[in-house]
Formats: sequence, C-alpha cells, structure tokens
Amino acid sequence: MSEALEPELPAPRPPAPVKPKPATGIPARIFLVSYPKIVFMYPTLLVAVAAAVYLGFLNQPLEPANTHAVVLAVIFLGVLATNMMVLAFDFPRATSLTLFFILVALALACVLLAVLQPGIFPYVTSTLRAFRPLANDTFYWTVAVILGLITLVAIIVARFDYWEARPNELLHRRGLWGDLDRFPAPGLRIDKEIGDVFEYLLLQSGRLVLHVSGERRAVVLDNVPFIDKKEEALTQMLGTLQVEVRSDTASG
Repeated sequence: MSEALEPELPAPRPPAPVKPKPATGIPARIFLVSYPKIVFMYPTLLVAVAAAVYLGFLNQPLEPANTHAVVLAVIFLGVLATNMMVLAFDFPRATSLTLFFILVALALACVLLAVLQPGIFPYVTSTLRAFRPLANDTFYWTVAVILGLITLVAIIVARFDYWEARPNELLHRRGLWGDLDRFPAPGLRIDKEIGDVFEYLLLQSGRLVLHVSGERRAVVLDNVPFIDKKEEALTQMLGTLQVEVRSDTASG
C-alpha cells in the first residue's frame, strides 16, 4: 500500500515593503527670501492711500483752516518719520523699544503742555500754531504710487535670488536664468537673530544664518519675513530622515 503524498505548499512570499509615511505638517520645500528694507515702508504707504481716499471724498478747499487736511498731514509726517527711523537705526532689544516710546511720550507731553499752557513755552507755542502742513489727495496718491512701485520692483528682484530648503538638500537659485547651486542639507545648522524690534513687529522678520556642512562661509539672510514659522518649519524638516525602501523580489 503506497503512502499518500501530501500536496506541496507554495513558498510564502516576503512581506511587502512598508514605505514610511511623510510627517504631517512638514512641507516638502521651504523658500527663504531676503528682502530689502523698503518693505518696511508699508505703513507710510497705507497712510498715504487712506489720506488720499479721505481727502478725495471730503472734497474741501485746501487751506490752513481745513483742520482735516492739517491733521492728516501731521499724521502722515509722523508715520513717515517713524518709518525712516526704523530704516536708519536698529533697536535690538526691548529696552531700546521702551526708551523710544518714553521719548515719544515726552515729546507729545511737551506739545500738549505748549498748547494747553501757552505761557510756559511761548516760542514753542507760536511755532506749533504756525506749523500747519497741507497736502492734497494728489500728493498722497503720488507718494503711494512711488512707494508701491519701488516696493513691488524690489520684491520681484528679490524673488530671483532665493534659497530653497528640502529634506536632503539646500538649493540656491539666483539670476534671471535660474543659476543653481546645491548644498547638502544633513548637518545644516540654523541660527535665528532678531536684530530689530520694530522690524519684527512690522513683518515678524529677522536674520537667518545657515551653516552649511563643508562650507567655510555661512549663508546670511537678512529681513526674512515670518522668521519664527520659517525656523520652526526648517527645524522640523531637517529633523526628519527620508528613507526610500526598495526590494527586488525574485520571481520563481
């Protein structure tokens, strides 16, 4: 009696490779652009547009008795002066910001004292009363158009020289024809610097210093807007390791 032969079972197949899922919330690429300081002039641009629109709807004769026009001119000059100070000086710490506001408060207090008590500062009072700057809506529109065009051109030019961070490499694209330099991303060290309190308040901007592995000179990017989000995204991206799993299954 012959023994029954058991059917031969097929060899088990190797398990399919499990591909790592990308981490949620981490972008595939991060663009880093260094903008010129003209972008911080947008408060003056906004005040000029608001003043031009208001005077256009007000449609009153431009004369020293026009209180609305005088007040708008004083506000515009104040914002312009503050903007110019932001561009001219650096306020690196909160103490500098506090000192600036103290000086502004003292100046405003002196102006109010001279207006309410004319006998204390007679020369200052007479000067302030004679100071009645005037400008029509055409002037404000001209300032707004000039600032807007210069800012737009500066932003477009800056977009032709930017850095692109990826999980495994750092790209530097520059020029009209898109010249490209590649650097390794592993080992990249990032330093974030907030050099000016006012610039941070206006656009949350600061300086990013990229220390590329194998490069002697660090990459310095000034006036990077929303620097906190950029630094956080870069830290998350460079903290992950992309691994591509491949398997060659032999067919039998």
